[in-house]
Amino acid sequence: MSAPDRDLAPAGSLVGRDLVSAADLQPAEIRRVLATAAELKAEFVSRRRHATLPLLRRTIAMLFERPSLRTRVTFEVGMVQLGGQAIQLTAGNVGWGTREPVADVARNLERVVDGIVIRTGAHAIARELAEAARVPVINALTLHEHPCQALADLFTMGEAFGRTSGLVIAFVGDGNNVFHSLALVAAGQGNEVRLAHPLGYEPDPELMATAAALAAANGGRIVLEQDPRAAVTGADVIYTDAWTSMGQEDETDARRSAFSSYQVNAALLGLAGPGARVMHCLPAHRGEEITSDVMDGPQSLVFDQSENRLHAQKGLLVELLGSDA
Repeated sequence: MSAPDRDLAPAGSLVGRDLVSAADLQPAEIRRVLATAAELKAEFVSRRRHATLPLLRRTIAMLFERPSLRTRVTFEVGMVQLGGQAIQLTAGNVGWGTREPVADVARNLERVVDGIVIRTGAHAIARELAEAARVPVINALTLHEHPCQALADLFTMGEAFGRTSGLVIAFVGDGNNVFHSLALVAAGQGNEVRLAHPLGYEPDPELMATAAALAAANGGRIVLEQDPRAAVTGADVIYTDAWTSMGQEDETDARRSAFSSYQVNAALLGLAGPGARVMHCLPAHRGEEITSDVMDGPQSLVFDQSENRLHAQKGLLVELLGSDA
């Protein structure tokens, strides 16, 4: 949302704010979003509906350039459950950055919808959209960050451990978009976030500097290393992601070779202990980054994470769009 319009929101409110980077929300603001998500989830689980509809007759536009299962369904279902509606627009329909400048797309949509959700490749496109639009813009995935996933991940950890701080989270694999957002969100809540990665697959150093500053200010820690066994030892959470993400298909063989010793399997999980839990943002390539016995086993939170995309995003939508309830 453009700067002048942010000033119109009530003091302390998140109404009108954007979520392009996980760093766009302060640690206390993230806790606020997750508290709202928890209230909404508790009500919905008990009643299968909400007593009031906080986003009645609200509409979001979803600009999706990349394939999506969880993100599309959870945003669309979430809006319906909250009383609103989501309209999906693909790059072929709109052509942002080709048929029309990104800023022009923003200036058109802001006049007819209450918010914009974008799933695209270049992070700069999401940032440009947010700078131009006078309605909230939410990053539903770029190649640089995946903040909605990180909110759902922290929410899931809170359910599993009864707290969202003081945890040791070991990410095994690529320093990618999912890790970037997870590091920002989790470090700001006072967790130790470890990454075990092969050489050449490091996270963005500028973003890591931001995560390290958040960690230092909130009692957390960022640890980067190459040894997955060392990273998972003593960890509360072991997190992994596909070795090859969308847009990296031509690197598949090279990545399989580089990441071959980074598989999350029973042996690696055993180093963390029986209380550790396993997470994966999906889709998973079973038998590559994670084995089926671990993914489907008693220590897995993988499908809880998937469900919690719905609840965390509902909390986010209510906070950014504002409730009429």
